[in-house]
Amino acid sequence: MSQVATTKVAKTKENLKLCQCMKCPTYTFMCKMKNMPGLMVDMMSDIGKKEHMEAMYCAFDKSKCIDEEKGCICMTCALYKKYNLDRARPINIASAAGGTANPC
Repeated sequence: MSQVATTKVAKTKENLKLCQCMKCPTYTFMCKMKNMPGLMVDMMSDIGKKEHMEAMYCAFDKSKCIDEEKGCICMTCALYKKYNLDRARPINIASAAGGTANPC
């Protein structure tokens, strides 16, 4: 069984400030409105201990809201460059069937 090496992005508030996920066209207005209250609470806590956040998908895994690709801006993100994610696929989109798709 082979394993794929991945770069793990640190779950820090400094990295969250650099994150472009909320600007992504795939993260729709409805996702933003649905998740904004929880995201605001998360931002005030120790995000390093969080299992999931609707942001910084390169650190927290796939969104629980996104279900279809509408574009990708990962290459413009400072985290994408800082952690050398050019060969990684930091965003996983949950499909309606429960699988994943990678827009980037």
